[in-house]
Amino acid sequence: MGENTRLNHLKLYRLPWTLPDNAISWLEPTSACNLTCDGCYRENVPKSHKTLEIVRGELETFRSLRKADAVSISGGDPLMHPQIVDVVKMVKQMGFKPILNTNGVVLTEKMLLELKKAGAYGFTFHVDSKQGRPKWENKNELELNELRLHFAEMLKKAGGLCCAFNSTVYQDTLQYVPDLVEWAGRHIDKVQTMVFILYRAAVPNLPFNWYAGEDKIEMKLMEDMLPYAGAKEGRIDLKTTEVVEEIHRQFPEFTPCAYLNGTEKPDDFKWLLSCRLGTKERIYGYTGSKFMELVQTFHHLLKGCYLAYVNPKVAQSGKRTFLLSPFDAGIRQIGKRYFKSILANPALLFNKLHQQSVMIIQPIDFLENGLQNMCDGCPDMTVWNGKLAWSCRLEELKHFGTWVRTVPPKSDPA
Repeated sequence: MGENTRLNHLKLYRLPWTLPDNAISWLEPTSACNLTCDGCYRENVPKSHKTLEIVRGELETFRSLRKADAVSISGGDPLMHPQIVDVVKMVKQMGFKPILNTNGVVLTEKMLLELKKAGAYGFTFHVDSKQGRPKWENKNELELNELRLHFAEMLKKAGGLCCAFNSTVYQDTLQYVPDLVEWAGRHIDKVQTMVFILYRAAVPNLPFNWYAGEDKIEMKLMEDMLPYAGAKEGRIDLKTTEVVEEIHRQFPEFTPCAYLNGTEKPDDFKWLLSCRLGTKERIYGYTGSKFMELVQTFHHLLKGCYLAYVNPKVAQSGKRTFLLSPFDAGIRQIGKRYFKSILANPALLFNKLHQQSVMIIQPIDFLENGLQNMCDGCPDMTVWNGKLAWSCRLEELKHFGTWVRTVPPKSDPA
């Protein structure tokens, strides 16, 4: 990695999210889905819609165990749930921001307006080239920008809904990440967040034996039970720093400001956040770590929880960010570039300055000693049997009743 790409976690703001005090909680009202994504970690169960009573119970569990600003409503695809409008309404009534994590396949303008009326705060659309999406087969990530723009414009037309996209990054699609960052910048007036999730899997060539409690599990059983197990093509160990390096080749000014570390490694970037200000014509720069520290701290002081997602009206009032310039060097640099452009063309003063986030997520890593490096303070915790559980590994609890452990053969208790 080039010197200009090296990240020092001690110079970034460690997001203060913890198990009981976080920005997000993860609700799965159904495991049914209408796509088959290569990187999916959830078993597709067509008739798995939870009752509203069960949904309410899980929300009560969140409320009793965990502070959160938003609830990500996922699955499966949540729009497959026949009572999704009631689910959204319930999330809203219980004091959370309802965020729908969906592939958008069945989303119509009518459904969108119904969900907005029920209290939906925003949408995160999962769009990538390995979803087997009807009418979009064999399209690369750049060609899929047409679909992304369609969803962004739907939300813009409905008004008042935050818009985010996530995309799973594979070895052969890493090359497209800088162009997606650039695309998001050109549509900064419609897109508030862009998320890249690095592909992970549990595969036979990993040098481990697998255990559920004291029981050793054969890989064939793992493959039968877990959608993220089995032989896969391409790398399953891409790092956040590699994505940053890829972005830097095209945009050397790209600057992260905050992160979540791993449960086993304090200098791993499991969630790496960048925040930038700009217009559709130009990105003026990236905020520093103090900006995010102030935002999260003041939101917790005022609201009692850490911030997740911002309303488009807030995101488009980026000029107010300059009030924090005495505390943040990144904002000062943005201000210099912005006001220099105003002096050159005063008409630009009447254009809105937007805020946009770019997040890179590096899921579970298997360390040489068999330890599993998870996201420390993971926002995507869901509910299983009345307790909080990692949503990305929920199938292990469903099929084995416990988390699957990895043990190097040389220290295998068997």
